[in-house]
Formats: sequence, C-alpha cells, structure tokens
Amino acid sequence: MAATWVFHRDLQPATFCLLAQCSYCVNICTPFYGKWVFAWCGGKKQLGLDRGPKLPYPSHSFISNHKKESGSQSLSSQFILPGIRHGRDLPPIVPDVRPKHQHRITIDLLPPEVKGRLAYEPVAPLRTKTTREFQEDIERATVSGDWKHVHDFYLTTFGSFLEVNAAFKKEASAPFDTTEDSGINTKFLNAVYDAILLTPPDTQKAVLKGIINSLLREWKGRRTKDDLRAYFILVQNPQCTSPATYVIYAHLLRQMATLAEADHYFLMHWFKKLSQKRFKLLVERLHLFISTRLFPAKPEELPPMAKCSWWIPSATKVLSLLNAANSISSTPITPFVDFYNLTLEHTDFMVDYHTWQSQGNSTRFTFCQFPFILSPVVKKAIIQKDSEQQMISMARQSLVDKVSRRQRVDMSLLFLNIKVRRLQLVSDSLDELTRNRADLKKKLKVTFVGEAGLDMGGLTKEWFLLLIRQIFHTDYGMFTFFKDSHCHWFSSWKCDNYSEFRLVGALMGLAVYNSITLDIRFPPCVYKKLLTPPLLPCDPDAPVGVATLSLDDLQQVTPDLAHGLAELLSYEGNVEEDFCTTFQVSQEELGVIKSYNLKPGGDKIPVTNQNRKEYVQLYVDFLLNKSIYRQFAAFYYGFHSVCTSDALMLLRPEEVEILVCGSPNLDMSTLQKAAQYEGYSKTDPTIRAFWDVVLAFPLVLQKKLLHFTTGSDRVPVGGMADLNFKISKIDASTDWLPLSHTCFNQICLPPYKNKKELKQKLTIAISNAEGFGLE
Repeated sequence: MAATWVFHRDLQPATFCLLAQCSYCVNICTPFYGKWVFAWCGGKKQLGLDRGPKLPYPSHSFISNHKKESGSQSLSSQFILPGIRHGRDLPPIVPDVRPKHQHRITIDLLPPEVKGRLAYEPVAPLRTKTTREFQEDIERATVSGDWKHVHDFYLTTFGSFLEVNAAFKKEASAPFDTTEDSGINTKFLNAVYDAILLTPPDTQKAVLKGIINSLLREWKGRRTKDDLRAYFILVQNPQCTSPATYVIYAHLLRQMATLAEADHYFLMHWFKKLSQKRFKLLVERLHLFISTRLFPAKPEELPPMAKCSWWIPSATKVLSLLNAANSISSTPITPFVDFYNLTLEHTDFMVDYHTWQSQGNSTRFTFCQFPFILSPVVKKAIIQKDSEQQMISMARQSLVDKVSRRQRVDMSLLFLNIKVRRLQLVSDSLDELTRNRADLKKKLKVTFVGEAGLDMGGLTKEWFLLLIRQIFHTDYGMFTFFKDSHCHWFSSWKCDNYSEFRLVGALMGLAVYNSITLDIRFPPCVYKKLLTPPLLPCDPDAPVGVATLSLDDLQQVTPDLAHGLAELLSYEGNVEEDFCTTFQVSQEELGVIKSYNLKPGGDKIPVTNQNRKEYVQLYVDFLLNKSIYRQFAAFYYGFHSVCTSDALMLLRPEEVEILVCGSPNLDMSTLQKAAQYEGYSKTDPTIRAFWDVVLAFPLVLQKKLLHFTTGSDRVPVGGMADLNFKISKIDASTDWLPLSHTCFNQICLPPYKNKKELKQKLTIAISNAEGFGLE
C-alpha cells in the first residue's frame, strides 16, 4: 500500500515531523492533534524523529487537499506539485514501502516558491528583552490572565537554534568560542525556565513544538559553537521530567551524545560553570529518565524498549559529561554519590558485567563502561559473584587434579584452611598464607588451635579482627599512627624482607574476596595507590602503586606538614633568604635521622620563589611514593594476588575503602527497624528494654555489641539493614549472660526481669567477647 502524507503549514521550512500512527505516540501527542504531521505507511510505522533517507525534493511545507472540507479556503492550490494529482503519488520516505509507479521530480517542475534559495549565512535576529522586562511580562500576565505576549515570546524563542542563541547570548554577534565562557546570559535563561512551568499548557506545548523543529534540522558538517550553546540551553529545560516529553528529550540527548569529542569538551566545561542547584537538577532529570525507561510506572506511556534501545545509552553518555565536569572542578559541584543510579541495583547487572568483560569498550553499550553510575552495592555484588565463580573454579580444579591422580578426595581441599595459635597469630598466619599461596582464591576457613569452635564465618571474622589489631599496633613497627589525621601510614624503614607488608595486602584482598569488613584506618591516597594500576601489570618490572598525588593528599596523612608546605607556597617574602631550605629532606628511620636529595645535587640547590612549587611537588612525591615504594609494592602485590577481578576497574578509591572497611558510622535506630525476632516480638518487655539500653549506650559499647553479635564492629556496604540482625529467645536462667552466633549475626537473650538486669548482663558479655567455645 502506498504512503499518504499529510503536511501542516505550521511547521517551519526545512522541517518534517513524521510521527508513527500507533498507541504510544497518540497517547503522548494527543494534545498536539491538528498541529503535528502524521504519516501512514501501509501499516509499517516509523517515528519520524529518527533519521531517515533524504527526500528527493526540497523540504518545504505543504498542505495536501486530502479530506478537505467543502467550502474551506485551502492553500493547496498554490503549493501542489505540478503533475501530481494526489498525495498518494508522493515518493515514500520508508525504504521498504514503494509505489508501483514513481514520478521523478526535477527542479524544472517545481514552483517558484520552492525554487527560492535560503541565505547561506542566516542573519541572527535582534532580541533585546531583559530579565526585568520578562519578569514584568510574567507578572502582568499572571494578574490579567492574558498570556499572549508571553506565549509569543516562548513560541519564537524556542523555534530554532538561531532564535535560542539570539534570545540567550550575551551578545548576539560575539563568537564566545572559549571553554571558560559559554556566552549565555545565565540570569535571563534561569528566569525563563523558572517561569515556564507557570505558563498555560498551550504555551508549554509551543515550547516543545519549537524544540522539535530545532532538532529536526538536517545537519551538514561540524556543529558550530552556537549549536552547542543551543544544546546546552535546551537540555536544562525543566519540562523534561514526565514521560509525555521523553520522546523529545530522548532525541535531544541522542544528538548531544553523538557530538564530536571536541564538542563534548566544550559542553563539559560549560556544565562545570552551572550553579550547584541547576547542576543537581540536571543530574536528577537524567537519572529519572533512565529509571523511568527501565521500570516505567505506566508502560503504555512509552514506546516499546525494542524501538528505543538507544534512549538509555544516550542519557548515560550525557550524564558522563556531567560526571566529568564534576570531576575536573577544583571543588566537586556535587558529591560523586549523586551519580549513582540505585534503580540499577534491581537489574541483571551480572549480564551487563559479563558483556563488558567479553567486549570491553566496544560499540555495544554496557553500564560497566560508565562505572560512576553503579552504586557500591552493585559493585560489591559483582565482585562477590565474580569471587564465588573463581572459588568454584579453583575448587573444581583441585577435585579434578585429585581424581586424575586417583587420590582420595578430601573435602578440605575445597577450602583455604588456616590453622593459627592465638599467641603466635602473625607468624602462624604468615606461614599459612605462604604455604597455601595457590589456594588463596578458595573459600576461607579458620581454626584456632586448642579451641572447639567450628568456622561458619564467625571464626574468620575473629581472625581478621585480631590479626589486623596486632599488625597495626604502633609497637609492632610496620605502620605509624598520626593522631592529627587518625590514620596509619607505612613505616619507611628498610629491610631485606617485606613479607609482612605482603601479608597485610593479602588480608585486605581476602577480606574483599570473602565479604569481610576490616577496621583499617588508611588515608584515601592509599586506595588511589592500590588502584595504580587497577590490575596487575604483565611486566614484573613495571612500577606499581606510584600515583600522582598532591598537597591535598598529604593533608590527609600529616596535616601539620601539609600546612607548612602550603605556607611556603603562599609566602610573599624572599623564600631563599628566610627559609634557608634546599632540595634535601630528612626523616627518622628506627631512631636514626637520614637525609635524602629530592633530585640530583639537591643538597646544594636552594629553594627559591621560582622553584618552590617544584620543591613541594617533589617532597610530596618522596613522602607518599618513593620513600615507601618497596613496602607499598609488597602490599600491592599481596592485595592483587587475591583480588584479580576485572571488577576492580569499576571502582573509585573511595569505593575500595568502603568495600574493605565498611562504614564506621553506626546507626542503631536503623538496626532496630531492620531487626528480626525469634521467640520474641518487638513489643515484648525484654526487647523494649534491650533497645532502650542499646540506644543509650556510648559509641564504644555500641561497637562492642556489633562485634559481639557479628564478629566485626564495621557496617557493611548497604548499611545496617544488610546485617540481617536477629534477636532470639533462649529458655535459660536469667543468671546467664547473652549468647551470640556471629556466623548468623544473632544474639540470644534470656527473658531478663528488668532493664537494669539486662544492661548489666549485656555489658559484661560484650566487654569480654573474645575466643570461641562450645556449650
């Protein structure tokens, strides 16, 4: 069946709007009936906002005489193409719908109105409305109810990229070709957008119609800076928050996503200049668009996913520009956690991860290509599932090896079995991990020699806790604790064997691998170094853990020294004469003061006003990289000997810290809401007394309670609600102390007579919770 085209003269020249005659477009565009242009294509519908083949004739507006009402004054007689008696004879747009007889239209057959050529360089219209004048127009319209003047302004302003620039550029004729200044009158733009949702519905529809006309322009060659400005302005439109506008919004995002890299660079820097409020609103609109497309409340309001698979990739790519703008700002505009889309926690992210693993950054879209959008909950789940698969693979290989040698199969070979004595905890652990180096990717099981406890997870937590506590003690000498920053740092002493640093790295890797949280207080720069590079390099001689660090990173380790270096940089006097410093530094190692040159001949090179920046940079690099390189390299290799997952490439340094250490912020009220009960109900007197006591505990005792019940005093990724905390009733004498099953995060309480007795027994139990035994 041939195509029938109905064109409308309200559309601007050089634009066609072809909307599919199907349920979702009718639902979305019903308010625009009579204004839109529809195309019926023999049952094969195509949304005309997608790019299609070019028309074989110039794109001017026509009105067909199809179904013309009698007596109406039609303009069709002035614009009908010669030799074509009916709209059905027009050549089709859709490639697979072709009439039997197709007329070829030549330039000689076109009427004069069509032959007219547009100017090669369109002249920018002169727009002089000020912010104050616009606000006065809004005020008058609100009082009088006559919105015609405001309506005409919006209709004209958003009708084309040319008009958008004319309205909002500071100077219409100025190029504004720098990344530092978009050239937009931000105050005026904000006033126009703040008022748009207060205007009548027909005005808001006029704006959307104008945006469609702008987006349908056929582009040739590179975009101009005015085009980029128009995209930058249109994407801030507050109307794009409902499914009714998402078809238009999607096409805007796609055009922005497909811009050249140089154009993205400009947009990124312009986004950086947005106010925090406007920036966050833009991020929220993009997240809402992605979430609604993934899980629409009313699926009939949106086109089928199969027809708009490019929506989410386009929105995610534009969101990546905002994330980049946030990252390059001297002070982040918004916390990086605002870029997490929590909806993705309910998707099959493992399929996305495996696709990314197999194809990398290919043309096929995956969320793993844009890890900033994945929350720590998703990343932890990916690492955990990836670890489980590696554990299963290692266990299976061990079984196959035993069977192939016709040896007896012992189920213990499925686990990494660690046997340690409490009094020789560090040396035994080091020996066990060294001896079982090939089994580090198996499920961990710990046994304390001389104790009857069976490890269902609790003994493993205890082992980690005690081992970390002992290794990081200042008397042990491996790490220095800075009281000002409340963090540990690597001791710079030199030795021939750095195996204990490798042990600490392996412990951190095992903790991540086995979903255990550790009470380790490293500064954030340690996790930057741990991801430099994120995967083990193929070249064993390649440097590892050497990150590009700044004075801000040193501030998180030793604030006093960082403050002194900052004063050196800002000193206005003569640095050489007043500081008398050279490119040589001294530090104490095991009670001995040693000096090091920051560069060759540094002891003879004075620090001056001209070279002080170099001095500070070299000093920071020496303290955080070079002076501890061997220690940190051993630590790095220990961690990566266990954690070799590609998922590490998805992590930010802050997220590695959360995975290793959990959160130190205890929220017992959240734990109370998420608690489960066995034998008790939440209204029982014992339970009410328990929570009254726990919520009134100081932080120290709250941590001890968490350690007593779960084996760790840290909150895992996902918060207190993810602990699966359970309170159970035991029919025992009230003289008994509370019991716990750390493997199951369970505390068992006898039915104590009153709150005072419960508090006394609970305090004794949690203050003496070390060691395991069987009743």
